[in-house]
Amino acid sequence: MTDRILIVEDEREIAELLAAYVERAGFEVVKAGTVQDAIRAHAQSNPVLMLLDIGLPGGDGLDVLTTIRRRADTPVIMITAHDDEVTKLSSLRIGADDYVVKPFNPSEVVERIRAVLRRAQGATNRRTLSVGTLLIELDARVVSCRNAEGDQPVRIPLTPSEFEILAHMARQPRRAFSRCELLEAASPDSDAYDRVIDSHLSKLRQKLAAAGCVDMIEPVRGMGYRLWPAS
Repeated sequence: MTDRILIVEDEREIAELLAAYVERAGFEVVKAGTVQDAIRAHAQSNPVLMLLDIGLPGGDGLDVLTTIRRRADTPVIMITAHDDEVTKLSSLRIGADDYVVKPFNPSEVVERIRAVLRRAQGATNRRTLSVGTLLIELDARVVSCRNAEGDQPVRIPLTPSEFEILAHMARQPRRAFSRCELLEAASPDSDAYDRVIDSHLSKLRQKLAAAGCVDMIEPVRGMGYRLWPAS
């Protein structure tokens, strides 16, 4: 079955241009032009990735992203006319995996799609990582937290970028990673500033804590972060 890309863009010419390039790259395309249509199309089409414009009728793309992240970890690339750090940080904080600023080169968008999908679907040499109570199944891309009582592990829903960051740190627990290193692990083709990694790590720490893996990610002053096995 051909992988399906959902293009959410209200400007018809831009949507058609993106669709032409995405289809030429071998993907199937589904299009939506409003917030409600986007949410409905995502539920119905089960895309492997979404290209999501921020400015939409009936709300904005961040509303769509927020709704999607409550139920799925579908990779999302934001398409935006706003080249400012506040918008970029808001997108990444909610769970976007990358962003492209208008006007863009559609060929570059296709390459970003491929890069994000490689990160989301790529194979790894080690199949399972275990750090303290944290279990990371690399092939299945499933993260769970075990507890001392031996109950069923609690699954932790992560975005593709959050998963890549956590898996990268879990391969070398206790090591201090710089923000630049973690950004490269999460988004090697992105030109984002390395400080945006703080947004990813803040969300990741909250999710781990909610599942019972408390204080496993520690900030390292003047450098970045490290993953420390819970005692």
